[in-house]
Amino acid sequence: MKTTETPAPAPVPADSGAGVSRAGFPADGKPGGRKREGEVLNVFSHGILVIWAIMVVMPLVWAVMTSFKDDGSIFGSPWSLPDRLHFENWARAWSDAHMSDYFLNTVLVVGGSLVGTLVLGSMAAYVLARFEFPGNRFIYYLFIGGMSFPIMLALVPLFYVVNNMGLLNTIHGLILVYIAYSLPFTVFFLTAFFRTLPTTVAEAAFVDGASHTRTFFQIMLPMAKPGLISVGIFNFLGQWNQYMLPTVLNTDPDKHVLTQGLVQLAVSQGYKGDWSGLFAGLVMAMLPVLAAYIVFQRQVVQGLTAGALK
Repeated sequence: MKTTETPAPAPVPADSGAGVSRAGFPADGKPGGRKREGEVLNVFSHGILVIWAIMVVMPLVWAVMTSFKDDGSIFGSPWSLPDRLHFENWARAWSDAHMSDYFLNTVLVVGGSLVGTLVLGSMAAYVLARFEFPGNRFIYYLFIGGMSFPIMLALVPLFYVVNNMGLLNTIHGLILVYIAYSLPFTVFFLTAFFRTLPTTVAEAAFVDGASHTRTFFQIMLPMAKPGLISVGIFNFLGQWNQYMLPTVLNTDPDKHVLTQGLVQLAVSQGYKGDWSGLFAGLVMAMLPVLAAYIVFQRQVVQGLTAGALK
């Protein structure tokens, strides 16, 4: 019996005519030009971010450092470290400059307006995102139009409206104005977020006999927690740093907020020269905003990317 021998396959050359190996790199083993371009772009982008971080962080660090100096050191050696920590600057700004009163008024105004904005904004956004009815798109575009309306154009009529309602120079009047000012962006943000949530959960709740109110507050609202935290942080930053609205609608010195108090403290420096107290008050106003972002920065990123990932 004859056996037929099958010839062995010819070996594949390591280097083809194009000079590329099986690993996808050139035959000489060096990485391709595309990889080198990516590395250069990565180094360049990181360098820009480092420079930007220095430009943002250095003024904050300098303000905190200056708040612990005396007035002579502020002008004599502005870039040096304080000889000791002058905590009396903070005590003087807190008590003598009435920063404690301004801080309390700001907490009341921003806290009330933030809760009202999130509750009303989430309810309006849920209805616009989940229910179809005549005028749905028109109402949605009205909220979007409110984002593009300059607040400067509304100051004069807003002053007369608040005055006619008897809410001028009141904490609750300022809260209502803050809520109206923040609702357009809140509704716009949360409407897009509610559209990304699964509808099967709400349908299952309806099958089990849950009402629309119970479904919203116990099921859909907890699912929208990342979006609520994100838009809450943005509203908190804008309302905490708001200066134009309280200046026009809140002229009572006993009910001034932090931004008004800092301006009043800065103006008084022309007569008193308490620059260390001014920097201490500035850091007091800055710390709550900085702390809020540091604590919730991960939730802010999750809320901004949740809609794109689903």
